[in-house]
Amino acid sequence: MIRVLLVDDHEMVRMGLSAYLEMQKDIEVVGEASNGSEGVRLAKELKPDVVVMDLVMEIMNGVEATRAICRENDASRIIVLSSFLDDDQVYSVLEAGALSYLLKTAKAEQIAEAIRAAARGESVMESKVTGKMLSRIRRREEPQLHDALTSRELEVLRLIAEGKTNQEIAEELFIAMGTVKTHITSIFAKLEVEDRTNAALYVHRHGLKSQKKI
Repeated sequence: MIRVLLVDDHEMVRMGLSAYLEMQKDIEVVGEASNGSEGVRLAKELKPDVVVMDLVMEIMNGVEATRAICRENDASRIIVLSSFLDDDQVYSVLEAGALSYLLKTAKAEQIAEAIRAAARGESVMESKVTGKMLSRIRRREEPQLHDALTSRELEVLRLIAEGKTNQEIAEELFIAMGTVKTHITSIFAKLEVEDRTNAALYVHRHGLKSQKKI
């Protein structure tokens, strides 16, 4: 019997999925959580084989919860079931340890099959997610303009993307205003952009945002 924990902040989603899964002879829903924090607690307590995880939730989101569950109990396989295909969330939750990624438009039987696959250690990916991952791999393999940036220039670029002024960048990095301006001129030349807006867009397009601890 495959023991499953459902983590989703929408009660109707949990009720509908639970009702379908309980009809499966080889699947048992052992618990339900309405947010990531509760999901982490129940995963530690119930030790499910598979966790079906939503992404956007109050208190603790699915990325944080996935990371915590994988850290506490690597035996639990996590399937993300989300309405979103945001690049940052897709990459973050897979890097956090999620095994599979499905959209909520998936049929109930597809979710059940993904649960069975997860129990066997097999990954199931929404085709659009697979496409995103392949595109990211290709981008990593190809030389990128930002590869020419120094570590300090990359720091400055990320702060530009956060909307920081030259003065704020200087204060945060403990460098002179003139040094900031020199870095920005170099960054614009290397990235072949003309202004801060396009520099910020470059950061978002290439996933260069800093990974802040929550």
